[in-house]
Amino acid sequence: MRKVFKLQELECANCAAKMEREISKLEGVTKATISFMTQKFTLEAEDEKFDSIVEQAQKIISKIEPDCVIVKK
Repeated sequence: MRKVFKLQELECANCAAKMEREISKLEGVTKATISFMTQKFTLEAEDEKFDSIVEQAQKIISKIEPDCVIVKK
């Protein structure tokens, strides 16, 4: 499954790169990209683990930038 999420309160390009690196290491993730310029988070991951991976990604994002959140539509 592939989904694109909006990120709120992403304020640092270096932090975005760190988030991307850490999320990419999660089990079940095929590809994770974070664009600081567009404030978008693209996630490709296994369907059955997708929701769990999004939750884990939010924890990683919050550790690096506490105010940054994934906007789930």
